[in-house]
Amino acid sequence: MRIAQVIGTVTLGRPHPSFQGARLKLALRLSLSNLTGQTEPGCDPLVVWDDLGAGIGDKIALAQGPEAAQPFRPELKPVDAYNAAILDRINLDEPQ
Repeated sequence: MRIAQVIGTVTLGRPHPSFQGARLKLALRLSLSNLTGQTEPGCDPLVVWDDLGAGIGDKIALAQGPEAAQPFRPELKPVDAYNAAILDRINLDEPQ
């Protein structure tokens, strides 16, 4: 599970039939240094399946890879990332 920030929405002109009614978001994966404000996210954005209704700027917990398709079983959907939770708060402990 990774933490990411939603930066936009994705609109499909002609979606795959299994994407009918899907809500897709564009998100950036965040590292610890991104979360602590030391660096800006420098990775490529990814498309995330969102059933929870995350908004732009929200931080989310996402599953990637084979785990991303598990919520849809037994139906198969061609997804690479799935929004598993919208995060209200993230507490980071200072290293000692």
